[in-house]
Amino acid sequence: MTHVIKGQTLSFGDTCTDIRYEERGAIVIADDGTIVWSGPQPLLPHAFRQHAVEDFGMQLIMPGFIDAHIHFPQYRMLAAPGKDLLDWLTRFTFPEESRYADAPYATAAADKFLNRLFEHGTTSALAFCSVHKSCADALFAAAEARNMALVTGKTMMDRNAIPAVQDGPETGARDTAELHARWHGKGRLRYAVTPRFAITSSEAQLKLSGELLQSLDGALMQTHLSESPGEIAFVKTLFPDAQDYTDVYDRFGLLGSRSLFAHGIHLSERECERLSESGSTVVHCPTSNTFLGSGLMSMPHLRKAQRPVNLGVATDIGGGTSYSMLATLGEAYKVQMLGGYKPSAYELFHMATRGNAARLRIAHETGSIDTGKFADLIVLDPWATPVLASRQDVSNSLEDMLFSLMILGDDRAIRATYVAGRKVHQRISSEA
Repeated sequence: MTHVIKGQTLSFGDTCTDIRYEERGAIVIADDGTIVWSGPQPLLPHAFRQHAVEDFGMQLIMPGFIDAHIHFPQYRMLAAPGKDLLDWLTRFTFPEESRYADAPYATAAADKFLNRLFEHGTTSALAFCSVHKSCADALFAAAEARNMALVTGKTMMDRNAIPAVQDGPETGARDTAELHARWHGKGRLRYAVTPRFAITSSEAQLKLSGELLQSLDGALMQTHLSESPGEIAFVKTLFPDAQDYTDVYDRFGLLGSRSLFAHGIHLSERECERLSESGSTVVHCPTSNTFLGSGLMSMPHLRKAQRPVNLGVATDIGGGTSYSMLATLGEAYKVQMLGGYKPSAYELFHMATRGNAARLRIAHETGSIDTGKFADLIVLDPWATPVLASRQDVSNSLEDMLFSLMILGDDRAIRATYVAGRKVHQRISSEA
């Protein structure tokens, strides 16, 4: 039924400087889960004043976080130690992902995974599945049942991995086309063509991936790029004729406005120019990069005015060390500070909401508190822990509050999560 939620409300427009904030705000959510009105509480139209109200007082209501790079079949793997990226993949990741050939296992895992996202305030995501169709089917079905905006796809990899997580170029392409036909555009679901990365895909598979990206209506493409020095060196041995790592993907038609590349830590000027020219996106995964020792990605380097590259931000579970986008933004702040750049809290919160929605091509339906969009919302409690509560005593502005949340906050700060207007998570107590 139509209902009203009240509290401090925050949303962004196309840029981080376009801030829509109400200290005493209200949002009206219709029966179909969309927002029909938002604004100052005193201006709430009389037509909505008789509906049920949930008043969160001075807690902060904002769009749910959007995770632009996360691995569903790695949901158990946080804090698995590896010498580096390639060692971590071989020792932990591939054996874990092999379990998803079992459909009942994948189905049970999908429910746990999505519930964990909601507990941490994430309402939409671009997710990798395993190489198995059963894995993608399970995640799509779980997201459809929750009316969630989710983009995902079956991983394709036909070499340099254990047999249990390999496919073939033709079988991978066929499975991808069948999954796209079954799920893309169903409810709020979308498909992403998903070659894991150049090391695990042959030229034949990358060629078919490019053809699929062009032929599958509305599909996105997700993969990895320039994450670690060892990976880059390995790619060079596999593709000796390519100019660089980015050129490997470019040769097969995988760059473009629908393409998202996780990491992008060690990119040259030439690579940044080509990514910018093609409209591609690089997704910053700070907790994963520091945990695996991959390197420190520089946002100013990618955003140079003469050839700016689109940027997103993500947890990269399970190389990443937290499901919390708050913790992820805090780590992004620290990584950038180490490189001499100080991002504002507004900039980082914009990236995790309206910005990531644009990168995933779902900004028309989520990512901000605008009339007609789905009510994918979170309620943040700035006083969720004693440490946060003490910090708010010295907060002098909205940005102070946001900054404290991203440095000190975690899942305890998520008071409630709504997906398409339905409450999918509620924290009973705001105590630590």
